[in-house]
Amino acid sequence: MDNQNNQELENVAVEQVAPEEMSTVVTEDYDASQIQVLEGLEAVRKRPGMYIGSTSVSGLHHLVYEIVDNSIDEALAGYCTHIEVEIEEGDIISVTDNGRGIPVDIQEQTGKSALEVVFTVLHAGGKFGGGGYKVSGGLHGVGASVVNALSEWLEVEVHKNGKIHKMAFSRGHITQNMTIVGDTDITGTKVRFKPDPEMFTETTVYDFETLHKRLREEAFLNAGLKISIEDKRSSSAEKEEKDRLDVMCYEGGIREYVTYLNKNKTPIHEDVIYMSGKKDDAMAELALQYSDTYNEVIVSFANNVHTPEGGMHEDGFKRALTNALNKYGKAMNILKNDDKVSGEDCREGLTCVISVKLTEAQFEGQTKAKLGNSEIRTLVNSLVSEALEQYFDDNPSVGKIILDKALTANRAREAARKARESVRRKTGLESGQMPDKLQDCNERDPSLCEIYIVEGDSAAGSAIQGRDSRFQAILAMWGKMLNVEKARADKIYSNEKLAPLIIALGAGIGEEFNIEKLRYHKIIIMSDADVDGAHIRTLLLTFFFRYMRPLIENGYVYSAVPPLYKLIRGKTTRVAYSDEERDRVSAEMRGDNPNVKIDISRFKGLGEMDAHELWETTMDPEKRSLRRITLDDAVAADQVFNILMGEEVEPRRDWIESNAKYVVNLDI
Repeated sequence: MDNQNNQELENVAVEQVAPEEMSTVVTEDYDASQIQVLEGLEAVRKRPGMYIGSTSVSGLHHLVYEIVDNSIDEALAGYCTHIEVEIEEGDIISVTDNGRGIPVDIQEQTGKSALEVVFTVLHAGGKFGGGGYKVSGGLHGVGASVVNALSEWLEVEVHKNGKIHKMAFSRGHITQNMTIVGDTDITGTKVRFKPDPEMFTETTVYDFETLHKRLREEAFLNAGLKISIEDKRSSSAEKEEKDRLDVMCYEGGIREYVTYLNKNKTPIHEDVIYMSGKKDDAMAELALQYSDTYNEVIVSFANNVHTPEGGMHEDGFKRALTNALNKYGKAMNILKNDDKVSGEDCREGLTCVISVKLTEAQFEGQTKAKLGNSEIRTLVNSLVSEALEQYFDDNPSVGKIILDKALTANRAREAARKARESVRRKTGLESGQMPDKLQDCNERDPSLCEIYIVEGDSAAGSAIQGRDSRFQAILAMWGKMLNVEKARADKIYSNEKLAPLIIALGAGIGEEFNIEKLRYHKIIIMSDADVDGAHIRTLLLTFFFRYMRPLIENGYVYSAVPPLYKLIRGKTTRVAYSDEERDRVSAEMRGDNPNVKIDISRFKGLGEMDAHELWETTMDPEKRSLRRITLDDAVAADQVFNILMGEEVEPRRDWIESNAKYVVNLDI
């Protein structure tokens, strides 16, 4: 089967295209005949999660993405060149584009204006075979109507055919029929809406940075498209002007995206390698660059929709990259006989952005996490194979640098394999022998078990005495552990401080990690509330992020929240977890007598607490506070870890200076 697939991938012809040709211009007029109706709009308010994922913060921001995606579709069709997003007072969103404008003539199937249909009928739009768009993103074409249904009010203004058309809605119902309100000499659409607090009960407050990051991503993916975002809320008035407005336009497209992702890394070759091609109605473009780091970052998109779980486009790229480097190594006589480098070796230190556009994108699942079109694998594989072969011929020195890095990774991987085997032999991993530093729990159902990773023997001693041994395990760590951001896998396996943790969790590490073998479903980092404790947490989280990422992705990693202060009045003792809580508790303990003396002391560390205190404040499931570590954005997390734990000093200094204003507890 593999040989058949390889033959298929080798035989396809790919037409090279320039970046400016990547958008497909639709020559047909965009009118009501292209708006196709599939079904009504009954279920959105009853089951909003089916359409926007959730009604939490992520769903709230998704409303903006849906309207912006419609404007992006106009850009993909070759008409829209500027999209403006504003957060107005009261968290009202305004999205304006200079595209063709939503059709306003009568739609035949319904006898209503196309504008009304687009905003009131589910699965109505120019993306269902009507010829309005060749490719589109959006949420299966339900965007505008879903946003309308989930908004307290929405108004749309269309500049088209020399007239300004306006229409208004409330929770999906029409409050103002389409009316011509003036003349215009431009085209485009403006949508303003206020999210419905009846739907978004958690919050209706927009986060500027969340929207900014997503729109920057869209600007990178659409070379030359100008996207601006502005925060006009008075609550943001104290921010510097540059923090409230950004106009983004990247003529280099995804090449600039790769440069942006690598801004805190040291590239091992100067140029970002770029390639693009098309076959039939499908198009693909890729940009890649290697750095001196040990981790790969592949960010892929299909029709501008991020595919975090990859899919056929990533599969085609990985296979072609591995084949191209091995073929180059043979041609240059660097790889001899049966020598070869694996795919993992070839991707060490790689940063790559993949963007494909196709007419019938087949996503797996409502969240569009993975692309399933097999034909795009063929296109990407052939494109990358041909482009890299040509590039290595033209730039043999770069090819040698990349291959040398892959060969070094290959040697390190072999050393890591030997180190793994050594760890198993020395620690009895294969026989199930647990490390000496682990005080295990009695329960054997992982879903009921939790492990506290505690720094220092003193704190570990209190934790062991204070715990509930039925379900709470304690693993003592000592001193500063290895910074895995600066170490290869063989050093990690043989590290005396990490090996007990790997063995205790029982799920392996790296490519061998198997979450089904995990022994605890709550992994709680319990360190002091000071700089050293924060450093230990960061080192552990860096390790989990790089080598056991499914732990974070599945929500199994937590940080304990120990108290900062002890307050004593007579025989009454209370604790506080923040300065604000300290002041409030102190006032409560004084009651009506402000002259009562309250002894307030700051905890120096967990080791200072006795077993009872530690249980009461930090370990009792009924009273404790835990912070779950989430992985909302792997790329952003990768950049932060690289800044904080990497080799470059300057980016770390800049990050600290930029974020110093957010410090709550400074340990001097």
